Amino acid sequence: MESKHLWQLISFYLSTTLALLRHLVLHILTLNQSPFIIKFMDLILSVYFRLCNLIPCAVDLDDQTTIHFWVTNHRRFDRPSLVMIHGYGGNPLWQFVYQVGPLSRRFNLYIPDLLFFGKSHSKSPFRSEFFQAKCLSDGLKRIGVDRFSVYAISYGGFVAYRMAEIRPDAVEKVAIVSSGLSFTDEQRDQQLRTIGRHPSEILVPKKPDDLRLLVNLSTFKQSTLKWVPDFLLRQFITLMYDHCRKEKIELADYLVKKKADPNLHVLTQETLIIWGDQDKVFPLELAYNLQRHLGKNSRLEIIKNVGHAANLESPDELNKLIFSFVIGCS
Repeated sequence: MESKHLWQLISFYLSTTLALLRHLVLHILTLNQSPFIIKFMDLILSVYFRLCNLIPCAVDLDDQTTIHFWVTNHRRFDRPSLVMIHGYGGNPLWQFVYQVGPLSRRFNLYIPDLLFFGKSHSKSPFRSEFFQAKCLSDGLKRIGVDRFSVYAISYGGFVAYRMAEIRPDAVEKVAIVSSGLSFTDEQRDQQLRTIGRHPSEILVPKKPDDLRLLVNLSTFKQSTLKWVPDFLLRQFITLMYDHCRKEKIELADYLVKKKADPNLHVLTQETLIIWGDQDKVFPLELAYNLQRHLGKNSRLEIIKNVGHAANLESPDELNKLIFSFVIGCS
């Protein structure tokens, strides 16, 4: 009888192992159709975020909208709170991978997925940066974050600016990296002619070459992406851009179509503006425009030999600037 039970146990483990192996082989044979490798890398990045003392948290604002955050586990009250807002180009796991480790040792971090990116979603038809800002502010309030500084890149900068405008009681300091808030209509139209493609075709790529173009525009240093095989780039597009593709395009279209605001609100918060001197997405002149608009409460820092994606090309320099600005140390 005992030998019968032993054989049943062995048979169970053998069948389970064979089933797992078969499943793995099927995935390997269909790599061109399934984002298997990129999903695995995404999982590794989420494990890294957990090792940085961050845990996932989802907040239902109502029956239409859910905001997903990575939040500091066991908040320390002797550390300032910092909200990090990503741009287009993936989710926060990929955009902040070079920064989350050092920053998590100095701040209580709160890293949201913007609506229609990652695990944040809404049934609402609104696509403005005001709506994004209100949802993030409401989500932070729900999880007990009443006072914080905010650091945001590119599209995230539009959202952070509006958060500081509508919640001056909550937002202490603002660090904005390479965000075209100060575009005039003429400057925007000229930049679109220079790029030669509609922004949504670049920001929400469909093909590997579209993704290569996005990376080439975003970086100054030579990109190794041209050596990455197409099937891996297709997997990245499937995982990062095919989810809520329609909504992502609508977000980009909203920013392109709306008229420049000559009466852009002047923030009362101390603001740090950071720009790469080789930015091909938002030219450096926009940094000077924004500094002039904000006046004495603002400071501009220019990082040499860096393009639009300073968070990827010069994360150490960026971290030092954020440390010194928010908590006065280097």
